[in-house]
Amino acid sequence: MAQVQPATTRFIPIAIGLLVIMALLAGCASKNSRYSRKHDGPPTREVEVAHIPDATPRAEPRSRYGNNPTYKVNGKRYHVMKSSRGYRERGVASWYGAKFHGHRTSSGDPYNMYAMTAAHKSLPLPTYVQVTNLANGSTVIVRVNDRGPFHKDRIIDLSYAAAKKLGITAGGTGVVEVRAIDPDAHPHDSAPVRQAEQGTPLTPQDAPASRFSLYLQVGAFASRQNAEKLHDTLVFLHESVLIDAAPHNDDTIYRVRIGPLSSVEEADRLAARIAELGMAAPHIVVN
Repeated sequence: MAQVQPATTRFIPIAIGLLVIMALLAGCASKNSRYSRKHDGPPTREVEVAHIPDATPRAEPRSRYGNNPTYKVNGKRYHVMKSSRGYRERGVASWYGAKFHGHRTSSGDPYNMYAMTAAHKSLPLPTYVQVTNLANGSTVIVRVNDRGPFHKDRIIDLSYAAAKKLGITAGGTGVVEVRAIDPDAHPHDSAPVRQAEQGTPLTPQDAPASRFSLYLQVGAFASRQNAEKLHDTLVFLHESVLIDAAPHNDDTIYRVRIGPLSSVEEADRLAARIAELGMAAPHIVVN
């Protein structure tokens, strides 16, 4: 009579084989992963960014990559501007660092967290911009060579070096003003080019610090009655909910806003709460 092998003994080679296959698949997955780090963060060594010069604006042809008229990320379509001339925007800046260091940017350049660069959703690549931290007046000039950030309420993603020079790495975000630079108008000038209303150069030392207001806009309506309904729905969330009437084309639009708020973190918390209530996603507005 043939000897019957115990079931546990028969399954040992199969189990070992499965473990080997799983290990091989895991190895392939790690090799195919674009990034070796799961989470982003600063470099492991201290960097003296004061010695890193700003980007020097110069006329450049558009990058071969990253300038399609439209592109889609996470199901949302973005449109690339035909020109950066006259671009100016206030909003929230974020930064990216070690996780992406050395990897290819949207323009094809390798990302260098120690260089004065940035990512933007719609400016042509490359574009030189001046970024001013509205909380402390610090100013940098960076070369936009990447796409992002794709968080709804962030307008620019700065390199680690640029963010540290502006003083926003500790908090993760900062309220900024971004202005495009025309290299033809300032071909050899790496100093700040933003002009005060009187026409005199505005340096980091005399830039207006903390002269901004942060709001969370929850809705905008052609009807004041609809704005008032939303206003009445939101008053339990925050002590300051207002209706701001503003001209729009030949009519008036009524914007429902919460604020002014003390920080980007407070705005993010309120936005998450509003989303939990099933309302349309609000967005941050900086005045």
